[in-house]
Amino acid sequence: MILRLSSLFVRTLREDPADAEVPSHRLLLRAGYIRRAAPGIYTWLPLGLRVLRRIENIIRDEMDAMGAQELLFPALLPREPYEASGRWTEYGDGIFRLKDRKGNDYLLGPTHEEMFTLVVKDLYSSYKDLPLSIYQIQTKYRDEARPRAGVLRGREFTMKDSYSFDVDDAGLDASYQKHRDAYIRIFDKLGFEYVIVKAEAGAMGGSKSEEFLAKATVGEDTYVRCTLCDYAANVEAVDTLAPAPVPYDDAPAAHAEQTPATPTIETLVDHLNEKYPRDDRSWTAGDTLKNIVFSVRHPDGTTEALAIGLPGDREVDTKRLESKLGEGVVFEPFGEADFAARPSLAKGYIGPGSLGEKKPAGVRFLLDPRVVEGTAWVTGADVDGSHVLDLVAGRDFSGDGVIDVAEVRDGDPCPNGDGGTLRSARGIEMGHIFQLGRKYADALGLQVLDENGKLVTVTMGSYGIGPSRAVAAIAENTLDEIGLCWPRAVAPADVHIVAAGKDEAIFAAAERLAGDLSARGVTVMYDDRKASPGVKFKDAELIGVPTIVTVGRGLADGLFEVKDRASGERTDVAVADAVDHLASLVRS
Repeated sequence: MILRLSSLFVRTLREDPADAEVPSHRLLLRAGYIRRAAPGIYTWLPLGLRVLRRIENIIRDEMDAMGAQELLFPALLPREPYEASGRWTEYGDGIFRLKDRKGNDYLLGPTHEEMFTLVVKDLYSSYKDLPLSIYQIQTKYRDEARPRAGVLRGREFTMKDSYSFDVDDAGLDASYQKHRDAYIRIFDKLGFEYVIVKAEAGAMGGSKSEEFLAKATVGEDTYVRCTLCDYAANVEAVDTLAPAPVPYDDAPAAHAEQTPATPTIETLVDHLNEKYPRDDRSWTAGDTLKNIVFSVRHPDGTTEALAIGLPGDREVDTKRLESKLGEGVVFEPFGEADFAARPSLAKGYIGPGSLGEKKPAGVRFLLDPRVVEGTAWVTGADVDGSHVLDLVAGRDFSGDGVIDVAEVRDGDPCPNGDGGTLRSARGIEMGHIFQLGRKYADALGLQVLDENGKLVTVTMGSYGIGPSRAVAAIAENTLDEIGLCWPRAVAPADVHIVAAGKDEAIFAAAERLAGDLSARGVTVMYDDRKASPGVKFKDAELIGVPTIVTVGRGLADGLFEVKDRASGERTDVAVADAVDHLASLVRS
């Protein structure tokens, strides 16, 4: 195949678009791969579509090789299955809802667990039909509140979602491992650096969960790795290593002290060190317990007040909190009106004495895992200008439960308890695999007869990859200061031929080379435009095909110049040897 730039539907841009936020977004727009249609919605132009389809085919090849079978569901879905699973409500504002002319409710599919479950229920009834793995590559829709970074976080995107169906948990473990192995092969082929991390299952439910993250400084996901062991996790899934309980038989009694004008942790610590100095060391923010109150609205419309008690040197990580509260839950810190409605909460001086579902304020009170029995804290006395010292967890106060949502920091101990510490980096979520278990099978009645003729509920696994997001992630991972730089496996063409000059002999030689390569099965992008060599070279570097061939002044000496786009290395190749040389490069 020959893609001639003189007729190819593409226009490159010299300047960065004003709305482009990250390098991949800027370059995909400038190089003519995508065009913005609306916020979070993009048109795939011929070059971008070629890359997207090559990624999909890599995924499809590995899914088929592991024994999964492809099908395709509609994107327009009825309300009833999502009502049965509870997600019609749980998704809240996160999905696109619509009605048909008869008033029936529909949604644009954000994900298809319910549909996969129902189609298997419709067709299979015996353990002999299982295990089964089925998948689709299809467009999904989510009403992202803040679409950003081009196709990295959009409202419309392409997803490969597959599901495994097994009779028992041992079968689920085997299916999960088969998918995991297939994913490793897929991501190895896609040609960018990635890491596999422990993850939260999120709105899908389930137990064991891992993410495949592309390493990228612009990534929205933060993950951590241990300095000693192989522990790796998305920060949302990090389990804080709680300290051991502390004996408190000899601990001094709690006592309230006047601490005027200390509504912040910083002012409180300064006051403590000035008025109540310790004998052993100075007071620090980590000695204080701050209690942050949130207003929480659930997808069913109910609201609650939630207080989180955590060490004063930590902040609540909103992404961790979001993952713990679940899909569709909206929350924000208490405002003036909220405090006015609960006068027992002394803003800036809130303590455990006013918190708890059974207390007058009626605020659910959850504690950080570090707040273990016997630990002593300085915290609010529920009176303006006063704090309590030596307040001991388990003796003087307790919470309604535990919630692990404090920020994770470099240097935190590894949850494995091996003495290692955590180090953070950024990444882009490219794939997510998790064991759903029986959540959707229970909700939708997916059962089969086992070998004893007894009805058993099927157990499921869910496995997703975002091909459209992969286009941006690969670009982000491989681009340089002058343009895109595609790995050969996903590039829109194998070779980019530049006819550099006005001499007809140059165009004739370039045309012959393009034709001969195409006859050998090589996909060629041929710049046959009547443009200056400078424009053509800049476009070649911007578009990012892995091999660039210049047909120009060297032709007089019987030579073509072959440039490796990634390394910049240039090699002169004899005209007579060029087709074999280039075909060999592509095959390798």
